[in-house]
Amino acid sequence: MVNSPREHAAVMRDEAVAALAPRIDGVYVDATYGRGGHAGALLEALGEGARLWLVDRDPEAVAQAHERHGHDPRCRILQANFAELGIELRAAGLAGRVSGILLDLGVSSPQLDQPQRGFSFMREGPLDMRMDNVGGETAAEWLERVDAGTLVRVLREYGEERYARRIAAAIVAARDAAALPQTTTGLARLITEAVPRPEPGRHPATRSFQAIRIHLNGELESLSRLLDDICELLEPGGRLVVISFHSLEDRRVKRFMTRNSQVGDLPPGAGVVPAEKRPGLRRVGRAHRPAEAEVQRNPRARSATLRIAERLP
Repeated sequence: MVNSPREHAAVMRDEAVAALAPRIDGVYVDATYGRGGHAGALLEALGEGARLWLVDRDPEAVAQAHERHGHDPRCRILQANFAELGIELRAAGLAGRVSGILLDLGVSSPQLDQPQRGFSFMREGPLDMRMDNVGGETAAEWLERVDAGTLVRVLREYGEERYARRIAAAIVAARDAAALPQTTTGLARLITEAVPRPEPGRHPATRSFQAIRIHLNGELESLSRLLDDICELLEPGGRLVVISFHSLEDRRVKRFMTRNSQVGDLPPGAGVVPAEKRPGLRRVGRAHRPAEAEVQRNPRARSATLRIAERLP
């Protein structure tokens, strides 16, 4: 959900809408509404008989969706973690009837640009980092209680941070001395001091902030839960379109699409492929990257990858 800080332009907006191959009377889900760039473009392609679910776990995003689209009878607006979409869509009788699901993963520019949300180490704010900032544990609260081993694991697994052990030791030492920073910039300085050889062109705190945010919000677990439901939710010909911004997300999406587009393991000499072994999806084209012109307009789009899969009969 990375956007231009001024215009909040949705990354690969036109490509994502085209990838959904929208039907004027289809049922679609924007599972990561953000600030509505993709949803607005998709609504332009849909007719009066279509339905579009607008979903986000961020209360501010949901409030904006109500303000912008609450009057549109085609829209249903829901504050929820997209991990819960399977439950919500089944309850609405839409299992196997969804024409397309769009996922634009990551943090939106409004979240990054608001210091009080605590996502960015470039602007001083409280150590929050919650996607849903009205409940749950903040980053500051988690850092006050996490043990060193768990912190090392989170930094390595979710940030792919090579200096995870050094950074964790610095955080624990500061906590033991009652000097643990309570602001984003303070934590960023502590991490920077713990990193002996920073990566060229990357702030030393980038990977650690990513790791803490992903862990705190259960982002990869939520993604896996939704992917597990995709084949049941999509109608034949329905499409899943995912825009990811780092390798952890993209690998998970790519493996899911690959696994579900292949015939399952068969016993020796098997003739006809049984229904339960048949692929549920087909991959549509290769991974897409944003055009250079878009990257020039919005540098945050540089790392975006778009993948498409279609539900088979």
